[in-house]
Amino acid sequence: MSRKKLVVIGNGMAGVKCVEEINNLEPDMYEIVIYGTEPRPNYNRIMLSKVLQGEHSIQDIIINDWTWYAERNIRLCTGETVHRIDTRTKFIETEAGKKETYDILILATGSSPFIPPIPGIDKERVMSFRSIDDCTRMSDYSKEYRKAAVIGGGLLGLEAARGLLYLGMEAVVVHNAPYIMNRQLDYEAATMLQRELEDQGMSFLLNKNTQKVTGRSQAQGLLFTDGSKLEAQLVIVAVGIRPNVDLARRSGIATQRAVVVDDHMRTSVPDIYAVGECAEHRGISYGLVAPLYEQGKVLARTLCGQEVPGYTGSVPYSQLKVSGVDVFSAGEISGDRMQTAIQHFDGIQGTYKKVLMQAGKVRGAILFGNTVEGTALLGLVQRGADVAELASKEDAPDPAVAAAAALPSQETVCACNNVTKAAILKAIQEQGLETEEQVKQQTKASGSCGGCKPMVCALLKHAKRLELDGGVSTSAESGGTKEKPAVLPVCHCTEMSHAELKHRVSVTLETYEKEADIWKVGSGVIPLKDTQINSLLKELNWHSEHGCPACLPAIRYYIYVSGLMLSSTENDMKTELNGLETEDLQGELAQEHDQMVHIYSEQHVSSLASNITVSDLETRLRTDWDTATMPSEVNIAIAWGSRSPVNVLVSDLGLQASPAGWEIYVGGHAGHPVKEGSLLGTTESEQQAFILASACLQWYRQTAWFDEPLWMWTERLGEISIRETLLDTQFQRELTFNRAQEREKDAERGTETLFEKNIAQVKA
Repeated sequence: MSRKKLVVIGNGMAGVKCVEEINNLEPDMYEIVIYGTEPRPNYNRIMLSKVLQGEHSIQDIIINDWTWYAERNIRLCTGETVHRIDTRTKFIETEAGKKETYDILILATGSSPFIPPIPGIDKERVMSFRSIDDCTRMSDYSKEYRKAAVIGGGLLGLEAARGLLYLGMEAVVVHNAPYIMNRQLDYEAATMLQRELEDQGMSFLLNKNTQKVTGRSQAQGLLFTDGSKLEAQLVIVAVGIRPNVDLARRSGIATQRAVVVDDHMRTSVPDIYAVGECAEHRGISYGLVAPLYEQGKVLARTLCGQEVPGYTGSVPYSQLKVSGVDVFSAGEISGDRMQTAIQHFDGIQGTYKKVLMQAGKVRGAILFGNTVEGTALLGLVQRGADVAELASKEDAPDPAVAAAAALPSQETVCACNNVTKAAILKAIQEQGLETEEQVKQQTKASGSCGGCKPMVCALLKHAKRLELDGGVSTSAESGGTKEKPAVLPVCHCTEMSHAELKHRVSVTLETYEKEADIWKVGSGVIPLKDTQINSLLKELNWHSEHGCPACLPAIRYYIYVSGLMLSSTENDMKTELNGLETEDLQGELAQEHDQMVHIYSEQHVSSLASNITVSDLETRLRTDWDTATMPSEVNIAIAWGSRSPVNVLVSDLGLQASPAGWEIYVGGHAGHPVKEGSLLGTTESEQQAFILASACLQWYRQTAWFDEPLWMWTERLGEISIRETLLDTQFQRELTFNRAQEREKDAERGTETLFEKNIAQVKA
């Protein structure tokens, strides 16, 4: 049976990525022919600035060399520009008169630099910065001329200016906005970047509109609308790109700004598809690598006859180096309804962080100087996470390693080359990699734009920490130790870590709730049956139809903390959770949560028991936490002075009276090796101590992994992070209010708990 012929017009990154995916899925399905205008194989256009700056040679940025095409029997026709498509008889024709028939055609024509209609823009020594040939021309001009102007203060313009500086030229960036990179950064981050670039020798003219390019036949400078002038012997135009749609438009294919495609990248003409910068999906054409690669994967699976959900769009983001400075931007960074959730500036370290929200959801983020959190923040932006999820990420002792550890295993670290965290860790651990350069050689991560380099370095540190810990973490249980995988899957039923499982369960249940599925009836909660749990397992791509004793309790707990069942009381919830178990798990698993919180005080010391009365603080804690569902058992110690026989420092949570009030300690344990808790905070009154302790317990149960002891949770989130989070009085109120909501049925029956009385006082 003869193979169908697949013709790709365009030898750029998007089209060839699609061909790579097809070759991986069905290498013998198509006879593949690729037409490219440039006389060379596929290369990384993002890296042109690195070539201009002398960091890489042209050969270094070749993605697929001539051999790659030959080994896969792909016919590459370079130096050929296709100018006509006959959609009726299904053939293409090049400007040189060469014809090629096709069965399937992919338009991957990319884009061209946008050249604004400025008088004199067509003069000699006015050029764009888009190809290897442009790099060569700029290098040649630098040998003869010294003054250059770059029109455009976006990423490409800044990179071009940095390259000109490296070539020994004076570079002035002309921008028509109040600050540079105004589409990706805010004023503060842009100002920091501008200062850094000025220190490198770059100059800036902001709020300038070019009226014309001066000179007779050759560029001599720029004249601005305000009457001022700039002398320049070389002018680089870098004000944006324009999708290449002329070929499609001439051929009767529907276009708007770009070639219109559906979720499977189909155009208006049968058997013709479009991908990359020339494609317009749901009114948007993307100019970033990650979305183009996502489109390529969807198209490849479509052409290989595989079921694929379709491309639904991308959150625009940039994680890269701008002239040696790490910069990250994702999502929406401006707008009337946008609010600032987090804003940090460190003038000494030269770092800046801003996270934006809308209606309590994370919508955008900017990082400058240190972008290691970029991938994690991107995940929050993509799923519109609640701003409460930001709290555990703030002020960690080592934010780089913390961000690397918290990143889900299957999260993409290097968007340019589609390399996940799991792939990087596997390469590090199996091949003993120790440097970022070694990781780049083995996985290609950080080998393109370089924006993911901070995360790759953080993963190297994270892997080293795991190696020192023997790949496991120690859990105190009954005075002994318990091995628990640090980065391994929850169980053999899945590849997901606890972090991924918790997120997926939450997202899945939110989807079911919105669709009024079987999980809720009206405003009331119904007990979930085995068939419904099996449905959830199927949704999560579980390997085992009914789960196992390791994953079922974890899933039940993550259902609980998802927030969808807060209308039930604690006991009602426990009944529902127990109802999720299969018959062979009844009994043992049902007993796991009989009592998760154990409170010890001086009344439990036999020599003192007869002389000690139960304190009001202990009563309050017992009333509200004795029967609470927790991720793991919690030991709480209460001592009425430093000489008390009750040791608060080796308990999960310790409260000790002092002359100034109360000291609250968190994260200790008495197992081997013994770990002392750290000071969470001090309070002046017993009531405040109760509120802080309760907020800590609620934050733990909302953010911990199932079966993760409180002391391990403390180590994972970081003592400083937890302290800063819980000492925020507004956030304390939110946490304690969440706990109060779970007990509101007691209030409905007229039984107001001590906890609720204290919440009322806090609100007042």
